[in-house]
Amino acid sequence: MKDISRPSEDAREQRGIRVSRRKFLRGVAAATAFALVPRHVLGGEGHVAPSEKTTLAGIGTGGQGIQNMLRFQQFPEIQVVAVCDVNREGGGYLSWNWTRGTETRVGGREPARRAIEEYYAQQKGAGKYQGCKTYADYRELFDREDVDAVMVATPDHSHAVVTMAALRKGKHVYCEKPLTYSVYEARQVAEAVRRAKVATQLGNQGQATEEARLVQEFILDGAIGPVREVHMTLGRRFWEPPVWGGRPPETVPVPDGLDWNLWLGPAPQRPYHPAYHPWRWRDWWDFGTGPLGDMGCHKLSTVVKALKLGHPISVEAICSERNPEIYPRHFEVRYEFPARDGMPPLTLRWLDGGLTPPRPKDLEPGRRMAGDIYLGEKGTLMEHRLIPESRMKSYGRPPKVLPRSVGHDKEWIDACRGGPPAGSDFVAHAALLTEICLLGNVALRVEKKLDWDGPNLKITNDDMANRYLRREYREGWPL
Repeated sequence: MKDISRPSEDAREQRGIRVSRRKFLRGVAAATAFALVPRHVLGGEGHVAPSEKTTLAGIGTGGQGIQNMLRFQQFPEIQVVAVCDVNREGGGYLSWNWTRGTETRVGGREPARRAIEEYYAQQKGAGKYQGCKTYADYRELFDREDVDAVMVATPDHSHAVVTMAALRKGKHVYCEKPLTYSVYEARQVAEAVRRAKVATQLGNQGQATEEARLVQEFILDGAIGPVREVHMTLGRRFWEPPVWGGRPPETVPVPDGLDWNLWLGPAPQRPYHPAYHPWRWRDWWDFGTGPLGDMGCHKLSTVVKALKLGHPISVEAICSERNPEIYPRHFEVRYEFPARDGMPPLTLRWLDGGLTPPRPKDLEPGRRMAGDIYLGEKGTLMEHRLIPESRMKSYGRPPKVLPRSVGHDKEWIDACRGGPPAGSDFVAHAALLTEICLLGNVALRVEKKLDWDGPNLKITNDDMANRYLRREYREGWPL
């Protein structure tokens, strides 16, 4: 693999996946107002008797977790009965509104409870509502027998231990991406779901979109011929990585209301520092899964489905820097997949931090490259459109052969209530998708191409690299 170059200025404008998210306004009162969307928009018309509702608890109610709960509670089939977060209440949770990425707001179990109860009170039309209980420790929450399903939006390092605990209790699970912190955990979670026979969904909302289906249908229709190479480009992050080369040098008091021991969970012991919580944990190897974990499950989901990908046979990473504490800022990961189901071998390139692939020969002069490029023997697909635009106009839309989604959230709710599996069900899709993303993180740890035996969960040409497939768990926090 050739050396990668520094990011260009044009790369600053590269788009990541376009995840459609509602604007979450500042403050708890505004969050409650945000939730007041007509029920028919999200959950269908009609009253559902309390005894027939699916009871839901939210675990992890920072930035993304509160947004998730405010969406779910609007479905008439759902009754939110509890929220759990290690932080009682605090600021500094960064907005996930992609147009206002530096906006911060309040998060924690108490803001979540207030927003949920205010919503239900307004739905009643009068008085107050006090039916949402709060917890700091998810293990206490799971002692309740009246919880049917849970939403997990903790930091990445706790996804698997919380999800596994829920599965052992027979709960349906919606988990934010990535499904787990490690490759090994993803495999274990998938096996646990098979045993539990519950409904699951990963928080990669783009899988439910019309654009995702168009990509699949263009490829199914042979519009670009057999695909041998895909470039996935992620532009610069809207936040800056840590300024230190190692761990923060100073000791900072733990904020009032935050249980730092519970926040650490299975991760190694470290003193509290705002460099980790509430937002920047994703930059650190001990807590987050870096850009691939953050966005890989969004962007690679369509690739996996459209090109029927299974386990890669090798993975290689090259980056400008390696650090035992912090994820690199600029890197490329290259996966090789074997021929499968009538499709040729495939090279999948993930370019991060502003790195760019070669410009497609079919792209018109002066037109900006988008983030997802599928190179076929007969043409090129850029995101969900053929290039050049003249070919897109002459070809039109491919035949509509795939079923459309009822909505990412509704898919899971329907599955919880006996419907078909959701589009990012852990067993059918999300666990393998997560394995692929996190295998790239393993490659970032070493400086060689790794040969991968997916069925046996083993790197075959570097025994030492296998240690990065899983992690050690802090005492008292087993998987």
